[in-house]
Amino acid sequence: MDWKLELVPIPVSDVERAKRFYSEQVGFAVDHDTRVGGDVRIVQLTPPGSGCSIVIGAGTGVRQAEPGTVQGMQLVVPDIEAARAQLVAHGVAAGPVQHLEDGAMAEGPGEPWNSFVFFNDPDGNGWAVQERPPGAQA
Repeated sequence: MDWKLELVPIPVSDVERAKRFYSEQVGFAVDHDTRVGGDVRIVQLTPPGSGCSIVIGAGTGVRQAEPGTVQGMQLVVPDIEAARAQLVAHGVAAGPVQHLEDGAMAEGPGEPWNSFVFFNDPDGNGWAVQERPPGAQA
């Protein structure tokens, strides 16, 4: 039996601001933006090439953690420098390319699977972008 992770909730304080950030700046596709009743809004977004989406929402009955409390969400890309350049070009405050060395983060790319860029959404939810080696499956 396959168990596929397909949707991860990301707590945000302003759905419209978060939708703009994830779609216009990070490049996620907006799968749907649904309003239910007067005050419930659910927005689902998917990173390019991903089988897993995120959901942001607000309104009565929408359960969510405190905005900014999700840390360590990870995206995997084939070219870390190109990914960082794309984020920065779209106004995302992405950190430099780093790698893990002797238990601490060091500047510059590392060995296979050891090159990262970090950024936060407007609420402080933390993301990592990791480079996969050529030919490796994400």
